Amino acid sequence: MLSFTPLAILALMVPRGVPVGAPPAVAACEAVQRIELAVAPVTAARELCVSPGLVTSLRFDAPTVVELQDEVRFEEVVRVRRLLTLMPPPDMVPGERLRLTVRFEGDTSSSGSSFVLVAHPGRATHQVEVYRDKRTRESFLREVVQERARNAQLREELARTQALLGQSGGLRSLIASKTIGYSGVRAQVLKSKVREPSDGGLSVVTGASYRAEQSMAVDVLLKNSGSEPWMAAGASLVDARGEEMKGVKFHQEDVIAPNEVRSVIVEVATAEAQAQGELTLRLWDAGGRAITIPEVPFP
Repeated sequence: MLSFTPLAILALMVPRGVPVGAPPAVAACEAVQRIELAVAPVTAARELCVSPGLVTSLRFDAPTVVELQDEVRFEEVVRVRRLLTLMPPPDMVPGERLRLTVRFEGDTSSSGSSFVLVAHPGRATHQVEVYRDKRTRESFLREVVQERARNAQLREELARTQALLGQSGGLRSLIASKTIGYSGVRAQVLKSKVREPSDGGLSVVTGASYRAEQSMAVDVLLKNSGSEPWMAAGASLVDARGEEMKGVKFHQEDVIAPNEVRSVIVEVATAEAQAQGELTLRLWDAGGRAITIPEVPFP
C-alpha cells in the first residue's frame, strides 16, 4: 500500500526571482522539443525545461547569435554557429526563470526570438530543434524514426509489466506472502464517537477495521465540513500504553472536497498476537488540519 503526500504549492513568477515550491506549469518536459518560429509566431517567450546537472542543447537551422541572462552563473555554455549547449547554474532552484534571446545572423528586421529557461527538479528537455522557417522533410523523418523507437520501448515495458502482474496479485499473493493464514481476514464495523466535526472540519461517517495474519488495517469514511479540500499527509496509530506503532502506511484515492465524503485506509504490519485492544488513530494534512479517532477496535 502506498503513501501519498500531495502538496498544493504555487510558484512565484518573477524574471530572475528564486521562487519556493513547485515550478510553474510548462508544456510537458519532452526529451526533444521542435519549434518552428515562422509557422507559429508568438509574442510571449517560449518556455524550455532545464535542470541543474542535466545538459540541454539547442540546435538551429541557421547560424545564430545568442544572449543568455546571467551567463556567468551557468556551469557550462558551449556555442557554435548552429548549436548552443548549456548546463544550468548549479544553484538554480525549481521555478527560477532565465531569459535566452536568439538572433539569426543577417536578420536586422526583428529584435530576435525569446525563450525562457524554467528550472525543474530532475527534468529537462535534452534537445531543442529551432527552425527559422518550416521544418525540413528530413526533420519529420527523424521524428518518425524516434517515435517508432519510443513506441517499441513502451511496448516492451508494457509486456514486462503485464508478465509481472500475471505472476502476482489477488489472493494467491496474499497467501504466498503469508499475509493471510487459515483464519483469513476478519472485519469489524467501526463505531466511532467522532461524529461532530473536529477543529479541522472532519468527522467520521462510518468505517471498519480488519486483521490478517501479518497485518491490520482500518478504513474510515471521512466527511469534510471545512471550507478547504483535505488530503492526508500523515497517519499514526497509538496503543493504550501511548506507544506509537512503527511502519504505518496510508492510502487516500483523492482529496476530500468541502461537504464531500471519502475513504482513508491506514495499514500497519504486525503479528496477530500484537496490537491487541483499542488503538487511537490520528490523521492530518500538510496544513495541520487533523482528526483524532479514539478507541478504534480491531478484531
